[in-house]
Amino acid sequence: MQYVCRYVEAKPGEAIPWERADAAVLMDVVTGGVPRQRTEAKAVWTNDALRIRFECEDDFISAAMTRRDDPLYDEDVVEVFIDEAGAGERYMELEINPLNAVFDAKIVNDLEGNIQVDTSWDAEGLHTTAVREAGKTTYEISIPFDNFEKRPDAGTTWRWNLYRIDADPSGRRHFWAWSPTGAVDFHRSERFGALVFAASDR
Repeated sequence: MQYVCRYVEAKPGEAIPWERADAAVLMDVVTGGVPRQRTEAKAVWTNDALRIRFECEDDFISAAMTRRDDPLYDEDVVEVFIDEAGAGERYMELEINPLNAVFDAKIVNDLEGNIQVDTSWDAEGLHTTAVREAGKTTYEISIPFDNFEKRPDAGTTWRWNLYRIDADPSGRRHFWAWSPTGAVDFHRSERFGALVFAASDR
């Protein structure tokens, strides 16, 4: 799978013209089927950061954690995994919950089912928001390129995946992904898709 991430002119803190970005729709992480609630994600890049937005239908909130690096994945959350090198062995994991709590970690994956999670790492200059409206939660994430080995150029390709964990009113938890992994396992990095940085289309 491939997502084309367009360049936009925006300074830190400036609003992004999200209507110009393509939508990536999340699916059931195991089957690729249609989830019970729609989740769209969009991404653009600016001179200084990768900007990501999740727009989530959301009829029920399960979230109480507020501290950085709490195990947010045990409640409602959206997640971004970014693999700059593309080998699936080292990547960034970012999570944001409806209370705007953040989990950020560096992952080492031996590709045999074993991972090491380093939560001592904090993404420098990371900015997030979580806005709750009637039946909807919208998340925005700004990840400065200082957190990567190299700032991308038009034509650069990284690997990534986007996820959402959501509890329904009965308490049943649902697991969704942009690129389904075939299991309730977000660390199947061989199933990550391509994040292609492109020039502005305008």
